[in-house]
Amino acid sequence: MGSITLQKVSKVFGEAKVIPSIDLEIKDGEFVVFVGPSGCGKSTLLRLIAGLEDVSGGNIVIDGRDATEKAPSERGLAMVFQSYALYPHMSVRNNIAFPLKMANMDKAEIDRKVADAARVLNLTDYLERKPRQLSGGQRQRVAIGRAIVRQPSAFLFDEPLSNLDAALRVNMRLEISELHQQLKTTMIYVTHDQVEAMTMADKIVVLNRGNIEQVGSPLELYHKPRNLFVAGFIGSPKMNLVKGQYAAQFGAHTIGVRPEHMLLSTESGDWKGKVMVAEHLGADTFLHVDVEGIGHVTARGGGDFPAKAGDLVYLTPDKTRIHKFNEGGLAI
Repeated sequence: MGSITLQKVSKVFGEAKVIPSIDLEIKDGEFVVFVGPSGCGKSTLLRLIAGLEDVSGGNIVIDGRDATEKAPSERGLAMVFQSYALYPHMSVRNNIAFPLKMANMDKAEIDRKVADAARVLNLTDYLERKPRQLSGGQRQRVAIGRAIVRQPSAFLFDEPLSNLDAALRVNMRLEISELHQQLKTTMIYVTHDQVEAMTMADKIVVLNRGNIEQVGSPLELYHKPRNLFVAGFIGSPKMNLVKGQYAAQFGAHTIGVRPEHMLLSTESGDWKGKVMVAEHLGADTFLHVDVEGIGHVTARGGGDFPAKAGDLVYLTPDKTRIHKFNEGGLAI
């Protein structure tokens, strides 16, 4: 079991309300991602669940039992930090085995658990190496292995890929997703990278200033953002947001159109604009266009779309894919 329920959980540091009051239910086996900008409270919320920070109010229930006052070691959770937190003088084997040795587990059982974790994480050939002899991705796998052997009811990941280069981030993203499918254990994952959130999560929790803006599946948040904050945060590149007379035509204060829902042409369209920057990425072309009366607009076209900085292009929003928001920023 690995269900976690937050009931009006709050956290105050001095005069600052970092987490005003949060209610959230995480089901057994779910992969839940906390996402939001820096300072939104996502890491603080994770640390409250882990017991590394005391709550200022509310309750944390793990597997049906109130764990609010329990020590981290009594919660049945395992945390993986972005810094790896490995012991440099120990071998990979001993780093993974460390929590089991501290629990005075039988040596034969420790060896079996370490071997199992190493096999799952493709670390069998590296068990006798020291952390300094490993790549960043391998070190992160060792840190995950140390969590796996404890057989926790849930894994807590605090921006585990932020120290890796772009290629390793993609690889580790896939490995963690595959690990979740194998173990079927609850995972809570903190990141500021909404691409990680979209590609990994069963459920995304979008946080802003300590409050939950929206909870839902990646596609639910993509297709039906509840407000302007979620609309602008989920999706890469970001959704175009347009106010003024054009938005008023749709009975809205603001409308949103994603770059991929913008038809590009060199001949005709609703809007005419000058290309400020053209990003040719192979399969896709992203154009950053200055449209008179509208402002800066980003459009996504095919990889061979013929445009460069300084060119005039035409853009037409897909009317069936427009998101409408009222003056208060809520979807309508």
